[in-house]
Amino acid sequence: MTEKEKMLRGEYYSSDDPTLVHLRENAQNLVEQYNQPGGGDRGQLLDMLFGYHVEGLIIRPPFFCDYGINIKVGRNFYANFNCVLLDVAKITIGDDVLLGPNVSLVTASHPIDPEKRRQRLEYGKPITIGNNVWIGADVTVNPGVTIGENAVIGSGSVVVKDIPANTVAVGNPCKPIRTIEPE
Repeated sequence: MTEKEKMLRGEYYSSDDPTLVHLRENAQNLVEQYNQPGGGDRGQLLDMLFGYHVEGLIIRPPFFCDYGINIKVGRNFYANFNCVLLDVAKITIGDDVLLGPNVSLVTASHPIDPEKRRQRLEYGKPITIGNNVWIGADVTVNPGVTIGENAVIGSGSVVVKDIPANTVAVGNPCKPIRTIEPE
């Protein structure tokens, strides 16, 4: 099994693998172009980075990711300044999702065992965000988390566990504080 296959399966893998290094360098080149003042055709750069076209996609620079190819966003996705999508595992985002400034979706993790860390092994767990979610400024979503549709995550939260649909959740660790009812 290749290191890329291990990475996508959530198993320990070596990020020093030449194929993974090449993929990260390719993504880094596209991201650097995207983040330049004037940025060229930013839509085309995102199409190349993600490997597909998204209707209504807006990501305000600067933007950062590891690979790009492991990110799937729905229609009308908006990410404010300093969005970080560390996509060693799949990041799946539904339609009409809003991210405030300085939001990080982090699928990458490292072993607790110090010997495995010295070997530079890592692994990832996917992040899934449902439709119509709003994530406030300075939020970090950790590996393996699912956020249900229509949820609102308050600014400064650290999301370490799944958040149910139709809830407002805040804090560190982030916890639901109320249900969202139709107005």
